[in-house]
Amino acid sequence: MAVSFSRLAVLACLLLTGCGGQQAPYIVLFESYFPSWIACATFGCLSAVVLRFGLIRMGIDEHLPLRFLTYLAFALAVMFISSLLVFSR
Repeated sequence: MAVSFSRLAVLACLLLTGCGGQQAPYIVLFESYFPSWIACATFGCLSAVVLRFGLIRMGIDEHLPLRFLTYLAFALAVMFISSLLVFSR
């Protein structure tokens, strides 16, 4: 069953109408527009680095079973939470 191009185009237009109603959240930085997810990802990575240094200093880091996954999960959690708190609409 072949779907004609015109029907596919109409279906695509109907499904994508909700995507154009809002502007994407952005930050003006160094006179350029950066998507908010880049700022949140940077904040998440930096907070994971600070957490790692703190856990190394306390001697807990060496006892973590999966260090990479632990810090990745922490960075993602901070990224999503900061995105929700700062850029939620």
